[in-house]
Amino acid sequence: MSHNNNRLPVFDLLGRVLLAAIFVFAGIGKIMHYHMTQSYMAQYGVPGALLPAVIAVELGGGLCIILGIFTRIAATALALFSIAAIAIFHRTFATEMDQIVTLAELGFTGGLILLAVNGPGRFSICAGRCAHKKG
Repeated sequence: MSHNNNRLPVFDLLGRVLLAAIFVFAGIGKIMHYHMTQSYMAQYGVPGALLPAVIAVELGGGLCIILGIFTRIAATALALFSIAAIAIFHRTFATEMDQIVTLAELGFTGGLILLAVNGPGRFSICAGRCAHKKG
């Protein structure tokens, strides 16, 4: 998502799809396993009543990023969401798996920050029409 005009814009689209896919699938999974997800959230002191908002952020934000509409807002929301998820659900480095999951979450957050700063690129619904002119 650099501002080099010689790049292939298809890579912006590919990057958005790959980055957002985990959030879309996570949102769908939460819908399919709604009550189990509420129970999991409750174990960490998070009210199950927040689950619809969580699904909206993951599924809606992920789809916005894939389509390239409201990309900067969606990426910012998902980055903040990911930071909150790390703070609430991934506070331990007790096992190697805990470390990998936490570092993966941090990696997603870094990618989302890059997307929020640089925009969606030319292969997006927003290309050329949105308020931001960078991407």
